[in-house]
Amino acid sequence: MEQQAAIRRTIAMVVAFILLVVYGFIWRMSQPVIMNDDQLRANGAIVLTQPRIFSDFELVDHRGETFNIARMQDIWTIVFFGFTNCPDICPTTLAVLNDTYSKMKDREKDNLQIVMISLDSERDTVEKLAEYVPYFNQEFIGVTGNKHLIRRLTAEINVAYNRVPLEGEDYTMDHSTQLVLINPKGHYHGFFKAPHSETTLRSTWRSISSSF
Repeated sequence: MEQQAAIRRTIAMVVAFILLVVYGFIWRMSQPVIMNDDQLRANGAIVLTQPRIFSDFELVDHRGETFNIARMQDIWTIVFFGFTNCPDICPTTLAVLNDTYSKMKDREKDNLQIVMISLDSERDTVEKLAEYVPYFNQEFIGVTGNKHLIRRLTAEINVAYNRVPLEGEDYTMDHSTQLVLINPKGHYHGFFKAPHSETTLRSTWRSISSSF
């Protein structure tokens, strides 16, 4: 009987050890891989040596609510500058952002917001953004407003764009394709270079946010 009890204890200890090893492996796999600056750069993510403070502004989101720097504090923000009449780059980028965001864990989603700021405020009204942006993801935020404030904001965070005339009175917007990263202090933290993919966006953002 004593021998059988000893065998059972040994088996229980072995099982407990195996479970502990498996749990440790699963836990390690769930943790973000922390990349150094060179590794981040190789994956298209550029982190500023010193996060940049930019001027406050007052724009409006697709729900008609004020959007300013305060809305980008206490949470990470990825900002894409585009416009609703964009034929290719904008819908493609928003689709990638949706794929990226949808595959994140709930706690990661709680710590990140995706914002599209329109570079074409003359045509991109609140109503138009309300139809366009939620099509890609109901949690995404569309922003429009005073074109002079948007011009100042883009100048301060190095986003280039230009109005290009087409036939008649029609026009399009030529613009940068990087995704701007704002940290929870509301400061310009870095950017993600195109081409974008959900795999690299998730892995680099996880690394950057975990190191903050």
